[in-house]
Amino acid sequence: MRSILTLIAVALIGCAPAVAPVDTGVSSEPTGAPSGLLPHEMNAEQCQSAGGSMRPVCMRGTVQCVIRYSDAGRACRDGDDCQGSCRATMMNPPPGPVTGRCQETSDPCGCFANVEDGRVDAAMCVD
Repeated sequence: MRSILTLIAVALIGCAPAVAPVDTGVSSEPTGAPSGLLPHEMNAEQCQSAGGSMRPVCMRGTVQCVIRYSDAGRACRDGDDCQGSCRATMMNPPPGPVTGRCQETSDPCGCFANVEDGRVDAAMCVD
């Protein structure tokens, strides 16, 4: 059920209004981010102070703060292991447990599959 909710949230992040973050016990804030703000909620000054850059994202070209996560590329087995999402490195992995890599940046767009509980979820494209 959690992976279905994760897929829905990622698919809608580019067009949904901001909502309060859920406390999962793992910080989803990149290093230097103003307390309580997610990158898509930051203004230009807050973004720059967090080490990010304001840029157009997705097909709509909505300008938002994009920050490189400090754990980018680290091995993971679940989204709880990362500041962002745990992304699959192969869309059709061999049977058995899967290890992914932590998402590079807070840019929500592109085609990818997340890894949850050591399994690859369905691939999706967020534009």
